[in-house]
Amino acid sequence: MAETTTVGDAPFPPELFMDLDRSSPVPLYYQVAERIESAITSHALPAGSRIENEIALSERLGISRPTIRRAIQEVVDKGLLVRRRGIGTQVVQGQVTRGLELTSLFDDLIRGGQVPTTALLSRETLPASAAVAEALAVPLGSDTLHLRRLRSADGVPVAVLDNVLPADYLDLDTAALQSYGLYQVLRSRGTTMRVARQRIGARRASADESELLELEDGAPVLTASRTVFDDSGRAVELGTHCYRPDLYSFDVTLVQK
Repeated sequence: MAETTTVGDAPFPPELFMDLDRSSPVPLYYQVAERIESAITSHALPAGSRIENEIALSERLGISRPTIRRAIQEVVDKGLLVRRRGIGTQVVQGQVTRGLELTSLFDDLIRGGQVPTTALLSRETLPASAAVAEALAVPLGSDTLHLRRLRSADGVPVAVLDNVLPADYLDLDTAALQSYGLYQVLRSRGTTMRVARQRIGARRASADESELLELEDGAPVLTASRTVFDDSGRAVELGTHCYRPDLYSFDVTLVQK
């Protein structure tokens, strides 16, 4: 799996909690959460930095660990912090927002000023199942290329991408798949992606996805299932993707008719 990077541990500024009012009717956990949120939105805590752990912060402030834990969870629930297994609690990177035009995640990350990287987790030639044969309009049992990739942004995993392509693409270059987005690789072969059918959903991550995306076991993920057609109307790719919801969203414009 691709190595991830962080800015490093970031202790809270000493003055951040100086005005905590223990006699206030406002609960302590809420006061602490407000101040953590303020430190993040003011960029006193930079994106990607790890915050103090619950034990250290509890001892420094003289506040119980359950109170600190609840305060941090409040900020996690707002999407400003994320708990990453084996790393700790971290200020989130900027979220990737994707419109519903036909683009690739790789392109979206570059457009958002982030550096995408790709780990090619598996590459197999497999016979088309009934579902794949129907989606790609290929003969049942014909050869298809199956790819599984992990896409990261600035070293932080964002999505697990599963793609199936028809036999015309069995010879896709492995190095190119690790260096560029799939659509870039297809365009370089003269394929023009024209239209796609896509379904967006949500579910709990599998154990494998939780590990790859550095999420808690069973954490929620966004999903997208997409069939892409070229300018001749031929299906060229079937994609099933899952995304970290703290780092990724879809942007839709609705028009009344």
